[in-house]
Amino acid sequence: MTQTLHIHAENPQLRLIHQAVNVLRDGGVIIYPTDSAYALGCSLGNKQALQRIIRIRQIDSRHNFTLVCRDLSEIALYARVDNTAYRLLKAHTPEAYTFILRATSEVPRLMLHPKRKTIGIRVPKHPVVSALLGELDAPILSSTLILPGEEDPPHDIDAIRDELGHAVDLIIDSGFCGLEATTVVDLVDGTPKILRQGKADARPFLAE
Repeated sequence: MTQTLHIHAENPQLRLIHQAVNVLRDGGVIIYPTDSAYALGCSLGNKQALQRIIRIRQIDSRHNFTLVCRDLSEIALYARVDNTAYRLLKAHTPEAYTFILRATSEVPRLMLHPKRKTIGIRVPKHPVVSALLGELDAPILSSTLILPGEEDPPHDIDAIRDELGHAVDLIIDSGFCGLEATTVVDLVDGTPKILRQGKADARPFLAE
């Protein structure tokens, strides 16, 4: 039976964070809370775990996967950030945005959009995510937990457990964290383009 860890949303228990990170390091797939909704996550570069997420989500190769990062300096390792993009990222992280940028060679090819060679980048504003990233000392490969045939993420952790308990290795229960996906902003060509309106307000980007 899939393990469930009840981690406090505001004051994460470090002992439990350590357990969750061990699951990631061992190649596991986890469900964890973010500042917009629950998400699926695994360690960067783990092909088998990534394929499991693809099967759970039933997504194709054109899907932009996301690297959940700690801060701007970590983003620069995995995405090409020019001065314009840097200013926008600095002004709008951490927050419920996903930014589409050209990937660097540090990103495994399997994660990339096949034609554009892009990757999603995100810095969530959630204590549990911050604690996970600090302990892992690396990004989490992530995808919003949206079930096949659905438009919005589920928010009831019991329903999530019933639906996906067999498909993942760990569920982090931190209570309700939202039911909207992130707002997706494409920064590849320098001018912000809103690809998906989600939880975060798109208007400040359009005003830039």
